[in-house]
Amino acid sequence: KAAIAMENSDLFQGLKRSNLEITHAYDAVIERWTYSLEQREHEMIGHGKCTSELTVHLARVMEISDEELVHIRRGALLHDIGTVVVPEAVLNKSGNLTEDEQKMIQQHPIAAQKLMQRIDLLAPAMDIPYYHHERWDGSGYPQGLKGEQIPLPARIFSLVDVWVALTSDRSYRKKMAQDEAIAYIRQNSGILFDPDVVKVFISEIPRILDIMDKVEQAILPL
Repeated sequence: KAAIAMENSDLFQGLKRSNLEITHAYDAVIERWTYSLEQREHEMIGHGKCTSELTVHLARVMEISDEELVHIRRGALLHDIGTVVVPEAVLNKSGNLTEDEQKMIQQHPIAAQKLMQRIDLLAPAMDIPYYHHERWDGSGYPQGLKGEQIPLPARIFSLVDVWVALTSDRSYRKKMAQDEAIAYIRQNSGILFDPDVVKVFISEIPRILDIMDKVEQAILPL
């Protein structure tokens, strides 16, 4: 009986190791997939890594479970996976988008949903890719959801995404100073952003800046 118990324990531990190795392999593929997507937008290299790290940090501070954090990280990395349906000329346009181009861009969350719902591993991570352009006041897309109708991971990510965009250089504008970006976030609390998420975000600014510095230093081609 002791020998059988030991053998079963070894088999169980081996299975755990195999599952862990498979999970790491999946996540490595997701990171490479993200990097490939970012190659299409000239100024976006590292954006997925930065936003995913910040989103997971805030979600952990807001006491979201470790199990859900796994899906949040994957969703954040793949938040713009739906842009595969958008021509690079539109993604990299420096001037104002036409009405048709704006409609094209606004289809990318729907494209993300269609892609991810077919993959069992990624279906639980769909909240961020599908809902991250929804806004607290209902002015977002694709569903025009309002307030807590928007899944919490998407509410967290949408703030992080805007913050990283504001504090990064783009071809059509220079990055905002941190104080200006913080003021923008405060001004849009209860309008674009969940007020509770804004409070946590503001309280975590020192740690957020530290994470951004570390990510920037660590970004290397995959």
